[in-house]
Amino acid sequence: MGFLVDTQKEGGGHSWGYVRSLVRRKQVDSANGISHGHQLAKALTVPHLVAIGVGATIGAGVYILVGTVAREHSGPSLALSFLIAGIAAGLSAFCYAELSSRCPSAGSAYHYSYICVGEGVAWIIGWALILEYTIGGSAVARGISPNLALIFGGEDGLPAILARHQIPGLDVVVDPCAAILVFVVTGLLCMGIKESTFAQGIVTAVNVCVLVFVIVAGSYLGFKTGWAGYELSTGFFPFGVDGMFAGSATVFFAFIGFDSVASTAEEVRNPQRDLPIGIGLALLLCCSLYMMVSIVIVGLIPYYAMDPDTPISSAFASHDMQWAVYLITLGAVMALCSALMGALLPQPRILMAMARDGLLPSIFSDINKRTQVPVKATVATGLCAATLAFFMDVSQLAGMVSVGTLLAFTMVAVSVLILRYVPPDEQPLPSSLQESVDSVSFIGGETTSSGHVGTSDSSHQPLIDNNDALVDVPLIKNQEALGCWVLSEENRRTVAGWSIMFTCIGAFLLSYSASSLSFPGLIRYPLCGVGGCLLLAGLIALSSIDQDDARHTFGHSGGYMCPFVPLLPIICILINMYLLVNLGSATWARVSVWLLIGVIVYVFYGRKNSSLADAVYVTTAHAEEIYREHEGSLA
Repeated sequence: MGFLVDTQKEGGGHSWGYVRSLVRRKQVDSANGISHGHQLAKALTVPHLVAIGVGATIGAGVYILVGTVAREHSGPSLALSFLIAGIAAGLSAFCYAELSSRCPSAGSAYHYSYICVGEGVAWIIGWALILEYTIGGSAVARGISPNLALIFGGEDGLPAILARHQIPGLDVVVDPCAAILVFVVTGLLCMGIKESTFAQGIVTAVNVCVLVFVIVAGSYLGFKTGWAGYELSTGFFPFGVDGMFAGSATVFFAFIGFDSVASTAEEVRNPQRDLPIGIGLALLLCCSLYMMVSIVIVGLIPYYAMDPDTPISSAFASHDMQWAVYLITLGAVMALCSALMGALLPQPRILMAMARDGLLPSIFSDINKRTQVPVKATVATGLCAATLAFFMDVSQLAGMVSVGTLLAFTMVAVSVLILRYVPPDEQPLPSSLQESVDSVSFIGGETTSSGHVGTSDSSHQPLIDNNDALVDVPLIKNQEALGCWVLSEENRRTVAGWSIMFTCIGAFLLSYSASSLSFPGLIRYPLCGVGGCLLLAGLIALSSIDQDDARHTFGHSGGYMCPFVPLLPIICILINMYLLVNLGSATWARVSVWLLIGVIVYVFYGRKNSSLADAVYVTTAHAEEIYREHEGSLA
């Protein structure tokens, strides 16, 4: 039985060395990651994870989105828009739940992409997530001071030291309150994961209580006044069913935040059980609150009469409940503070994971001995976010946050398909074990002139592998008699790899052509047809072949398994690609600049310093034998 060895060095041409570096993959919980320094504290349980997920998801968006989406898209059908968006987000949550329980290490989507796809894609995802969390945290911090001022009596209610000021001669409005709040949250995060999560839980609880008040008091007013918002001549779908779906695409971004739960996977006491439960409960609670609030608010006041900036407050004010406005404003402030914690919590862990893998300077991977958190990475995150929040109004850059999230969601879904059909069956070993690799004799191995065992070029391809497999002949005969499609293991992996690739290409072509209304019909409709055919062909092929047996033992076995594979991940890929394409050219132009900087950093630093730069790759089945040989030689 053949096996695979690959030194991943740059032999065979300089350009081929670049390609090799882009597709090299690491193993789950690789020794070169967690062995450096101290481990993160194993302190989180399900209640902590729910607090993180709900806190990061329910920001001030719910206090604003209800009015904007109801006025422009959904009307009284707003609750259905939230339900559809929640289901779409739930597809990604299913994928996150499986990968986080199988690969419970810091880094979230970056970590999963590195294991399943390759270093190049993982770098792009990690670099995009850094942008997402920095801008997201800054945008949230800038939104706190205006809401805080309302509690103290209006725009001029804050003390001068906290109020916004315009720098003379420059078109720059500084926000000291935002920067101070970022520093406070950074200090909390440096104290320890349990302490910061406890604080976030308190803030989140206050926000949830305010939303429950809105639901209860609003329901009382609705039954008292006759639900005027639902008794309109325009009906339940004033903008049609298309408007409802357009509204769901807008409110989809109100559900992103559960990926913060996945980023803390390494700090969870029982990740196989607690992570899926935490992600699922957080999303279910958020969706329920969003729907109940929207049902109440659009019933209290006609959708066209809603204030787009303060829909909930104005709805209560129109029923002579001015005192409720202060309570709702307090809820908005608490929601923003909780969202700020949720935005700043994952980034240090992304930086730490990338530094562990050698793609960023090792200073970011240092873990404080006392608090067991990456303090240096947390401080760096806080400084960047505070500087941005102090000097810039980053609301116009908010679309860039969505790019990082949707790219991560897409790659997580792709990673689930790879894990199920073509899981990596080779394992990187340190170059120090090269002598042990050379000295071990394997059946079917073909020795090269350098003393290494023969390799297959397919080892460099993240989706397609061509390892030999023994086949049970009687089983083939029985299955052929039943009329089943039988493939050898080699061909099955090849078909699965190409099918996943065609599925992704088809989803992109279909999303792009369906969204490009300015395209002439002669180009647009054929593109739609080609994309749809590729997507359908990939789905049919994956549904027709068996999943890999290694899926049961890959990573930490015994955790959650995503249902309805391959259909569910493919739908998830299609939805996320459609939303990515529709973010607009201005957003993509800004993001492209950041990604270009990332490519330069990777080429000149990350690629050369990667912990896998000199790794030796062997099949997982033979890795233990090599380790035993190495230990024997040392003895």
